[in-house]
Amino acid sequence: MSDLSALESEIAAAVAQAGDEAALEVVRVGALGKKGSVSDLLKTLGSMSSDERKEKGPLINGLRDRVTGLLAERRTALKDAALDARLAAERVDVTLPSPESALGRGRVHPISQVIDELTTIFGDMGFAVAEGPDIEADFLNFTALNFPVGHPAREMHDTFFFNPDANGERKLLRTHTSPVQVRTMMSQKPPIRVIIPGRTYRCDSDQTHTPMFHQVEGLVIDKGSHMGHLKWILEEFCRSFFEVDNVKMRFRPSFFPFTEPSAEVDIQCSRKGGEIRFGEGDDWLEILGCGMVHPNVIRNCGLDPDEYQGFAWGMGIDRIAMLKYGMPDLRAFFDADVRWLSHYGFRPLDMPSLTAGLSV
Repeated sequence: MSDLSALESEIAAAVAQAGDEAALEVVRVGALGKKGSVSDLLKTLGSMSSDERKEKGPLINGLRDRVTGLLAERRTALKDAALDARLAAERVDVTLPSPESALGRGRVHPISQVIDELTTIFGDMGFAVAEGPDIEADFLNFTALNFPVGHPAREMHDTFFFNPDANGERKLLRTHTSPVQVRTMMSQKPPIRVIIPGRTYRCDSDQTHTPMFHQVEGLVIDKGSHMGHLKWILEEFCRSFFEVDNVKMRFRPSFFPFTEPSAEVDIQCSRKGGEIRFGEGDDWLEILGCGMVHPNVIRNCGLDPDEYQGFAWGMGIDRIAMLKYGMPDLRAFFDADVRWLSHYGFRPLDMPSLTAGLSV
């Protein structure tokens, strides 16, 4: 009897010390498993005499029942404690605002947003979007655009060249999106009206220049286009893009090998308080270059410059994004900093619209 009491006390202490259901299962197996201490006692009943069995049977079976009860009671207590701990850990304050969804947290990069704005504005004017490869031939990037071999104007572009091929010709990373103009004129019959947004590359890096940047160019080729059409298109673009009612622009004579005459375009602005505001003030800011397509370029693309003429313009997408949205450093565009993108980025479903507003 004393042995059974000691065994029961030992098992009861082990049950009480079990800190979780896994530890409790170890105690159960040690007591009631096939080779458990209580199970071993139950096995001895078969070898006892009838009188011994009548005496010790109720005691051993009683021990088994009490141990089973202790295990069940402890298991219930552990389950309740685990549930309480989980409820405490997963407690939700229903008075707090709901967490933002992944769609709500995501942001569209300002470059992608501005490209969408550009295509929206020029698409409303009837322009299609043309694209081309980033790796170009020297002929398409320079020669066809009136940059003869050895021409000093080639030095205006700090070019990334690849190693020469078997024929001694070198591919390059395009320095502007103008090669797509050449590809378009070679593959399409006028009238042509396209814009060309895309990446470009030059060996340059500082606060306002990066080795890779983005440009958008426009091209119109037909039989009657002239500088007056070009001026109207650019004025309408600046009015829509910068979202101001009145835009004053001035065209200054300039030089580009692929246009003649060529001009740089300034837009009226105010710089008060270190902030650039368009449509007011008495200052000017250069934003793009343009001109009538040079007859040599038209001729190099297989068209007759006596029959067709046109105009083109180009501007930096990164630059106009900085001007419109007040971003001080171009390099941050390419840092992949989520904090910067959260601040300057746009919600995915806020699509640019001329009716609802470009930058809702």
